[in-house]
Amino acid sequence: MCGSKKSVDAIPPSKARRQLPRTVASASTSSAGTSYKTTISSAPTRSYPSSSNKNSSSASITSLRDSLPEKPHIYSFQEIATATNNFLNRSISASSAAWRCSIRDKDVVVFQRRLRRSLPISELRRRLAILCKSHHAALAKLLGASLSGDYIYLVYEFITGANLSDCLRNPKTPDYTVLGTWLSRMQIAEDVAHGIEYIHHSTGLDLFLVHNHIKSSTIVLTDLDLRAKICHFGAAELTGEIGDEPVGEIEEEGALRRTGSRTMKVEVTRGYIPPEIIAGGNASRKSDVYAVGVVLLELLSGAEPLKYRFDKTTGDCERESLIAIAAEAADDEGKLRRWIDRRLRDSYPMEVAKKVTRLALDCVHVDMDKRPDMRRVKEKISRRYLESKAWSDKMKIPTELTVSLTGR
Repeated sequence: MCGSKKSVDAIPPSKARRQLPRTVASASTSSAGTSYKTTISSAPTRSYPSSSNKNSSSASITSLRDSLPEKPHIYSFQEIATATNNFLNRSISASSAAWRCSIRDKDVVVFQRRLRRSLPISELRRRLAILCKSHHAALAKLLGASLSGDYIYLVYEFITGANLSDCLRNPKTPDYTVLGTWLSRMQIAEDVAHGIEYIHHSTGLDLFLVHNHIKSSTIVLTDLDLRAKICHFGAAELTGEIGDEPVGEIEEEGALRRTGSRTMKVEVTRGYIPPEIIAGGNASRKSDVYAVGVVLLELLSGAEPLKYRFDKTTGDCERESLIAIAAEAADDEGKLRRWIDRRLRDSYPMEVAKKVTRLALDCVHVDMDKRPDMRRVKEKISRRYLESKAWSDKMKIPTELTVSLTGR
């Protein structure tokens, strides 16, 4: 899964050529207290016995079983503590509490998150059951959770790979990226759009779902095939960031709430924060759309959402916004070519690049009501991907590269 700048979850980079750090998704969390009390007891779980039969039919059945949604695991706190060696194992995150370990014969990552709002055990179980029924290829699987005091421990599948932020901006190899082709970036854009659209609209479940933690460091690219996996699915619901009560329209300046929206405490990262949240409003699905737009701009340019440049003449630090730079370049083909990541070596369909840039800018519109719905974003990105694939086939550009993000 993944982290924030310098990836909050990144493991130190490998020295191997053409290899990036193995990472897992992260979240802003606080350290655990010195005393713990288990408040959820273990529950029986589904398990599948491993077979010694190595034929292809058996392997296919095992693979199918592993891909199916599971019943949620309610882990005891003791089980979490034992797996993490009483939390003495080194955290895989530089700024949050996260441990890679093995639980019930699965390679997992345990994230410690502070509860933002007290939830009854019955409500936590209900939400966990709903979230674990959700299943999409672009989402890291949530396996279960455990409660202890003011903290919840979320258990996700471990994904071998590196986060998108590190793939685009590895400080040790600034002139190289594994995402060296236009089609590889469009594939990631399509994966992300489909995953977030699924969260917003396709689960068909009795729970208002918003991701609320979308950024390039919480998107992991799987080793070898570079497919995107969105991490932290369900964290907002299980930590109490999202309430269930509709909020009526409020006319106060800076409070951009709408009838039918849901209350949510804000926990987002600078550079991905939409104007309505800065003004004091609530996060929403349109906030997710804004963050997706920023990720699209990162894919196009390879640049950070925000960076600061020191001006020697004035002695001040000037803020450079990726959104502002993209808006200035969008209508000028020359500027757009200079803005798009030079590591793509000008090898991309210009008309498609213009359309994706315009879509990304629509997603980050200052007026949340003018941002497109994720269904619309998904449809447009899928079209742009197909156009890019046709362009790539016509140009006969090799796209199937063998790339490893981890050490051999």
